[in-house]
Amino acid sequence: MREYFSCSKQLSNILKSPNKKSEVLSQLLFGEEFIKLKIFKKFYYGYTAFDKYHGYIYKNDLKKENNTKKYRITKQKSFLFSEPRNNKITKKYLYFNSLVSQLEVEREFVRINGFWIKKKSIHRNKSKNFLSSLSFFLKTKYLWGGNSINGIDCSGLVHELLKSIDYRCPRDTKDQIKFFKNNVTLDKIQKGDLIFWKGHVAIILNKKKLVHAYGPMKKVVIMPIQKTIKILLQKNNLKVLAIKRPI
Repeated sequence: MREYFSCSKQLSNILKSPNKKSEVLSQLLFGEEFIKLKIFKKFYYGYTAFDKYHGYIYKNDLKKENNTKKYRITKQKSFLFSEPRNNKITKKYLYFNSLVSQLEVEREFVRINGFWIKKKSIHRNKSKNFLSSLSFFLKTKYLWGGNSINGIDCSGLVHELLKSIDYRCPRDTKDQIKFFKNNVTLDKIQKGDLIFWKGHVAIILNKKKLVHAYGPMKKVVIMPIQKTIKILLQKNNLKVLAIKRPI
């Protein structure tokens, strides 16, 4: 039986199997929705509402979903306040792209559950520039299955940046390359194009540079396009499979 929940933790792992030591496939941010299909002891099996990504998640990381409108966190980190009138800030915060319901407004603050955040930290994004928040992720550590500024992988970076403008695409590289249909040749690339190898994806910044979450360097880095193509071919025997224009 399908049941709708939202993530009540700052971040929750989506796992390959119902085991705390299982491989992390992806992550759910605070407020993002998860649809439960089955129960496995301490875990739910189901999929994310945004992109239908299937996996297992801790039951205790979820709460029953409500139907109020939600707004994305647009700051790299949005700190929580315990009391708005005296600006009592806590050490707790929500990551970029987390979802919050605006329950109550007081001056420049809005209430979410038992805390408050600055109103300027949230909005309903209508922008089409998915690279406007790229700086949040530069030098973020590489993390397989990661979906936040605390750690991210190559396809997760593409996924989160597109998610910030409410553009729905698959989470994994093997699915992204099939999903995007507009093919581009290397001599016609432009900012925002995606360049794919088997199991890897990078984002074109201009005619000479790209950005990607690169495992060997253990972080999100900007690199020359031709150098990256050469390195992946020589060290990993990976050829460019496609270049796609997502928007």
